[in-house]
Amino acid sequence: MTDSWVDAYLDRIRADRPARPDGEALRDLHVRHLRAVPFENLSIHLGEDIVLEPEALVAKVVGRRRGGFCYELGGAFATLLAALGFEAELLAARVFDGDRLGTPYDHLALRVGPWLADVGFGDHAHHPLRLDTRGDQHDPGGVFRVAETPEGDLDVIKDGRPEYRLETRPRALGDFEVGCWWHRTSPKSHFTRSLVCSMLTESGRVTLSGRTLIRTSGGERDERKLTDDDEVLAAYRSCFGVELDRVPEVA
Repeated sequence: MTDSWVDAYLDRIRADRPARPDGEALRDLHVRHLRAVPFENLSIHLGEDIVLEPEALVAKVVGRRRGGFCYELGGAFATLLAALGFEAELLAARVFDGDRLGTPYDHLALRVGPWLADVGFGDHAHHPLRLDTRGDQHDPGGVFRVAETPEGDLDVIKDGRPEYRLETRPRALGDFEVGCWWHRTSPKSHFTRSLVCSMLTESGRVTLSGRTLIRTSGGERDERKLTDDDEVLAAYRSCFGVELDRVPEVA
């Protein structure tokens, strides 16, 4: 990334350039990213291609002011972190569905030194989690634990329930191509069967699920059905800063 792109990315997430690539700076960048860049799968339902290359991901997040799902958000954030001097490694994970694990390369998260940084899992930890700690880690998003498995992987657990199983071997962005293709094409993928745009806010979360706008604040939930296309497009624009020329629909 050029300095101008780094500055534009930092402006996108309303962050200053950190003085040094340390844990405090990572914590600040992480929560700012979650509050500025939505978790969304709109490209799948708009017929847009998803290109897993750093330049394309940064152009989408920064230039087009969009979000994405884990491969896009994690890949873009890793590109920013590397440009700021952090050592960020891509890790593959499989998401739990009850007691079952999803497909290989089901999810992308980042290891940054001793930290797990994940800006692409939706409603997850607000701050990076320690990978080298086995006790409870209290976060505004819940109580998290990182537990070792007999095979040498790491289970990430939220409020007593496992969220995903993390491999510890570093991967390249291209390794996630098959997982990304499966999630955006398979009729078994929840991303092809649902439409979501969701973002952390200072007081809770705002989510547009299909045509239902959901706001949570201080533990209170407000849910409203949007009636027409103009209202849906206005919600994307005002709640997430996403400008669309048509409403995405699940096929």
